[in-house]
Amino acid sequence: MNIQPLLDALDLQEEAARALADDLRAQIDDLQTRLQKAKTHLEHLAITLKTVTDLADRLPAVAPDLPEHPDYPRILAAFNHATGPLRAKDVCEASATNCCRRTSKAPAPS
Repeated sequence: MNIQPLLDALDLQEEAARALADDLRAQIDDLQTRLQKAKTHLEHLAITLKTVTDLADRLPAVAPDLPEHPDYPRILAAFNHATGPLRAKDVCEASATNCCRRTSKAPAPS
């Protein structure tokens, strides 16, 4: 009886099983790395939550009264629509408050 074909078939199955095991080990390593990153991210989120919660406890319970000046909403709108830093002159122009007009002249050079 020739058992060589049976041995060859078993060798092929063994190679396939080893390849599958190697692939699964690689997947496990990748998943362990991803799991560790997720755990670290969760730890950072927990620290951030604790920090924000601790800071929130220090804030006043009631919001401060906003100024009643009629230009205040327009000034806030200028900041809300800004795409970058603003100078005082930019705020005045964007809010159309006319706060940029000169009320005094510079002293004359002596």
